[in-house]
Amino acid sequence: MRVAVIQMEPSADRDANIAQAEKFIHEASAQGPLDLVVLPEVWNCLGGTIEQKHKAAEFFPQNGEKGGVLYETLKSIAQKYKVWVHGGSIGEKTAKSEGAKLANTSLVFDPDGVEQARYRKIHLFDVVTPNGEGYRESDSYVPGDAIKTVDIANIPTGLAICYDVRFSELFAALRDAGAKMIILPAAFTKQTGKAHWEVMIRARAIETQSWVIACGTTGSYVDGDGSIRETFGHSMIVNPWGCVVLSLGSEPGWGVAELDIDLVSQVRERMPVQENRRLV
Repeated sequence: MRVAVIQMEPSADRDANIAQAEKFIHEASAQGPLDLVVLPEVWNCLGGTIEQKHKAAEFFPQNGEKGGVLYETLKSIAQKYKVWVHGGSIGEKTAKSEGAKLANTSLVFDPDGVEQARYRKIHLFDVVTPNGEGYRESDSYVPGDAIKTVDIANIPTGLAICYDVRFSELFAALRDAGAKMIILPAAFTKQTGKAHWEVMIRARAIETQSWVIACGTTGSYVDGDGSIRETFGHSMIVNPWGCVVLSLGSEPGWGVAELDIDLVSQVRERMPVQENRRLV
């Protein structure tokens, strides 16, 4: 499987973010056919006020309805490049009432542009980092309540988003559900990223003996209170043995890697962790 990770520097400007995503995907696809494209977390609107987040979000279609700008953009990318698209995550409107909270939701489309999966982020980032910066994702978003797997090009794939990576029980559940590959879009803070990003991505790959594709945002953005915040970047792909096969730096851009899915069964046969488990 040939996979492209799209590392963006989003702002609160939805249209500019769409243009950036399309530019990087075009550049990556120009280097050769792709099987899967992965975008980062909340690439449609990073930072900004609650009002800006709502303006950049949309209701997702039901029963074959036409979707909004973001939905149709992801659908058209899949169709244009004949590629699976994991749409990172975008703001999903959940209720008609004014000011209702959004969901932080991943969408997956097949090469025909048919939606194959939706996943709402379960664990919301309500923390204070060591430098005193506070984050309250639950002020704007509602949590999901269900794990999700989807077959991408016949590969059972688990879905997670950013802060989910700190909860190994979710990844164990995705492995139990048959996942051989796990996709994690993220908008990791620069501070937590320096300390924990690679350690946790590799740990989740080792624990689940799965490929882990972690696609992050990078650069700075303006938060709703006017403060400047930074995300870490360093998108990476890690194999089932925990080896990093692709790692980007801190600049916006893209990277492509070839994934040998047979490596999953090889690692699991040689080290049958699942069969050796005692505590469940």
